[in-house]
Amino acid sequence: MERERTAPAPTRRRLLQGAALATVPYTLLSGTRAAARARAADYPSAEWLPASTSNYSRSSRPTAYPVDYVVVHVTQETYDDTLSIFRDPERQVSAHYVVRSSDGHVAQCVRETDIAWHAGNWDYNTRSIGIEHEGWVDRPEYFTNALYEQSARLTAAICTAYGIPKDRTHIIAHHEVPGSDHTDPGPFWDWTRYIRLVNFA
Repeated sequence: MERERTAPAPTRRRLLQGAALATVPYTLLSGTRAAARARAADYPSAEWLPASTSNYSRSSRPTAYPVDYVVVHVTQETYDDTLSIFRDPERQVSAHYVVRSSDGHVAQCVRETDIAWHAGNWDYNTRSIGIEHEGWVDRPEYFTNALYEQSARLTAAICTAYGIPKDRTHIIAHHEVPGSDHTDPGPFWDWTRYIRLVNFA
């Protein structure tokens, strides 16, 4: 019978090196996963581009407040300038999402669980998701097919997630918010087309 070979006794140095090597990948992996979660948007197609934490209120919706509305806005700024405004802590404004005119690209700036400052009415802010659309109320060329289609998909997903009816009573214009002094999305926004796209998304 062959004699059993024994491994040399591990030294303290080898034990410390092994422990260090064993923990490094876990630490890196945990950090990577945490960072990925922090960057992940609620809407899978959106890019996470967060607003300043000074420009919205933390919450735990829909537990703290029900989500009953989607509010449609027009930025009156370019897409990039809108994102810059939301990142500026002095501006005191934000929306959950911004949709780019040229290709319908969606950025998420505030978590859906949190309260964006977009409607100009605290009650409506607490109970709505705000979507900004790049453009100007008097320049319908900004309301491209891509913008309508991608925004409608986003709105449909929000309505499905929160049980919001996909109709004009619950998908409203910024100017329809009580107390609002805004006119967006303006007379060139095609509501018939938009609601149809939301329902077919």
